Amino acid sequence: MPQKTPKPRWLSRRLPAPGQSRAVSELLVGLSLNTVCQEAECPNQGECFGRGTATFLLLGPTCTRRCTFCAVTKGTTAPPDEGEPERVAEAVARLGVSFCVLTMVTRDDLPDGGAGLVARTVAAIRDRCPGVRVEALVSDFQASAEALSTVLKAGPEVLNHNLETVARLYPGVRPQADYDLSLRLLALADAARPRPVTKSGLMLGLGEDRSEVLNTMDDLRSAGCDLLTFGQYLAPSASHHTVVRYVPPEEFDQLTEEALKRGFAAVASGPYVRSSYKADRLYYMALAARTPSITA
Repeated sequence: MPQKTPKPRWLSRRLPAPGQSRAVSELLVGLSLNTVCQEAECPNQGECFGRGTATFLLLGPTCTRRCTFCAVTKGTTAPPDEGEPERVAEAVARLGVSFCVLTMVTRDDLPDGGAGLVARTVAAIRDRCPGVRVEALVSDFQASAEALSTVLKAGPEVLNHNLETVARLYPGVRPQADYDLSLRLLALADAARPRPVTKSGLMLGLGEDRSEVLNTMDDLRSAGCDLLTFGQYLAPSASHHTVVRYVPPEEFDQLTEEALKRGFAAVASGPYVRSSYKADRLYYMALAARTPSITA
């Protein structure tokens, strides 16, 4: 049996101060809400909860797809919880945040892919917490223009859809997804009026090579993508996709330079970066790029 490759020194870090972690956890339990922080076993959960924030996972904790990198439960789903939008808005109000990230499990079993509930959640936050900015991190909706329009009409400031990896690796990493279809969704968001800030993210260390990552950046820019994140893939368990390589910090820095050269408004890149990590900072950087007088 092959030995597990030890994590390199640059993945070592101090445990964050607990801060508001307990209060956030109790709030989520009390309102029966899911977060991608918990369901996907995000390594930044302690830091984010400690800062009094979380990324809400809509439409239940179970996904209809079987991506091999992801810790979210796969299998039989439950009907959408129609009370979820109001409970998320209540949580946002009680957390007192000014920027909120919503994400979702993929729901291929629903006619609209879950777009309606995502839109109702954005609307509920608007009603309960005027002035809060919202990022919607959505599934591909099978590139349905109607489903995407449903979400965009609710007015999220950021429309995020992650490519996750390069096209060649999709069959092994995202077997039920389609690289070109995901690009099409981002292009549809780019063409929408009013146009949201658009965003995507890639995991590194799944077996991609540098030229493929650069080509993927070009594809994203051709689709009109504004913001980009890079993070190290960390396997949730031995049954998930193997970590092929640990990417050193200097390569993340180099990829940031390459992305900025290609015209991305802002980039977050580093071993522990995840798509929703400090998402407010990237959003305000994009605003500043569009309107130089606006600063974060």
